[in-house]
Amino acid sequence: MKSIAKTLNRLTELPMLLAASTLFVLMLLTFADVIMRSTFSAPIEAATELTRMAIAIIVFSALPVVAGRADHIVVDLLDPWFRRAGMDRILEGVTTLVCGLLLVWPAMRSFELADRARSYGDLTEYLSIPVFYITWFIAFMTLLTALTMVMRGLVILFKPDLIRGANV
Repeated sequence: MKSIAKTLNRLTELPMLLAASTLFVLMLLTFADVIMRSTFSAPIEAATELTRMAIAIIVFSALPVVAGRADHIVVDLLDPWFRRAGMDRILEGVTTLVCGLLLVWPAMRSFELADRARSYGDLTEYLSIPVFYITWFIAFMTLLTALTMVMRGLVILFKPDLIRGANV
């Protein structure tokens, strides 16, 4: 089990490296755009387009990692009642499982939208990048997030000792 956990932990570095690299490129783009705009009155025309794509890459590449580590924001309105009843683990597991199952629908819908964008030949405004590439990325990472949450929910419910010391 430790080797599986170690492998999964190493795999989480890839999407976070992608998010960090994209954030760095976004920072450079914003810096260059501000300098070009204020000094030469010549903004980078595609900056808005590139910023939108970069933000999508940053958010959706980090999403499965955040879900797997349970680092997302949690509103614990019912936790005190469930904790007193000793059912906080069940609440956490069921909530995580249901959220994961519910994420499958937006993922499938995103795949449909990506296929439609591909069939229409939709391109970005300035750089003429096919829109379906980023939409497929969003769909895939959303589906990966859903699978991660379902697996985490099942582990919380049936094998809680595997994640002791984590956020549960």
